[in-house]
Amino acid sequence: MSSTIPLAVEFTGGLELLFSNQRKHQISVPSSDSKGAPSNVGYLVKWLCENLIKDPRKEMFVLDHSVRPGILVLINDADWELEGEDKYELQANDEIVFVSTLHGG
Repeated sequence: MSSTIPLAVEFTGGLELLFSNQRKHQISVPSSDSKGAPSNVGYLVKWLCENLIKDPRKEMFVLDHSVRPGILVLINDADWELEGEDKYELQANDEIVFVSTLHGG
C-alpha cells in the first residue's frame, strides 16, 4: 500500500476564501493516521486545517473537530451521508468537494 493517497479537493460557496482563494487543490495525504488507522474523511478535515487552510478563521470550516453544519460534503459526487460521513476511508484519486450552503443575501 502506498504511503500517501492522492486526492482532488474542491471548496465552493465561499469556502475557497479560507484556502488562499483557490477552489481546486491536488493533494496527497498520509494513507494512515497517527494511530495507524486508514485515513478517512475525518482525518482529511484535520489535515486540511493543519496543512492547507491559510485563513485564521478555521471555525468557518470546522466546529468541534468536524465539518460545520451548513457545509455539504460530496465524495465522488455523492453526498457523504451515503458514504459513511467522516468515517469514509479515502481511496486514491477520490474527489472530495466542500460546498458552503450558508451565505448572505
